[in-house]
Amino acid sequence: MFYNYIKAFHLIFIITWFAGLFYVPRLFMYQIEAYKKNENIRLEFIKQFKLMSWRLWYIITWPSAILASFFGVSLIVINQSLLNQNWMILKIGFVLLLIIYHLKTHMIFLSLQKDKCSYSSNFFRFWNEGATLLLFAIIFLVSLKDSIQSFYLLVGLICLALVLFFSVKFYEKIRKNK
Repeated sequence: MFYNYIKAFHLIFIITWFAGLFYVPRLFMYQIEAYKKNENIRLEFIKQFKLMSWRLWYIITWPSAILASFFGVSLIVINQSLLNQNWMILKIGFVLLLIIYHLKTHMIFLSLQKDKCSYSSNFFRFWNEGATLLLFAIIFLVSLKDSIQSFYLLVGLICLALVLFFSVKFYEKIRKNK
C-alpha cells in the first residue's frame, strides 16, 4: 500500500541528492578560481563560496543522500524479490560507486573549507561529470531493467564519458582563447 509513496520519496530525494552533487563541484571550482583574484575581492568571494557550499552540502546534499538511501533500502525490504534481478544488483553496484563519489566529494569539501585543497578548477570540471555518468547508468538500468545488456550499458557509458571529456576539453580551450 505504501510502496508507491516510498518510491516517490526515493525519487524525490535522488533528484535533490544529484542536484547537490551537480552543483557543489561548481562551487568548488569557483572557490579555486577566487584564489586567483586580486586581494580586495578574493577573501569575500572565498568566504561566499564556502558558505554556499556549506549550506548546499549540509542542508540539501547530505540529508538527500541519507533519505534517498533510506527509502531505497525500504523498497528492497518491502520487495525483496528485487534482489533476484540482475539489473538491481548492477544498480546497487552503481549506487555504491555513487556513495564513494559522494564521500570523496565530502573529503574535498572539508579540505576546501580549510583552504587546503590542491585540485585545480579544471579538475572540478571533470569531477563534476562523475555524477552525470552515474546518473545515466542508474536511470538506464532502472528504466530498461533486464532488457539492457551490460555490454551495451558499458559501451554507452564509455561513449558518454568520452563526449563529456572532450566537451570539457573544448570548453577549456575556448576559455583560454578569450
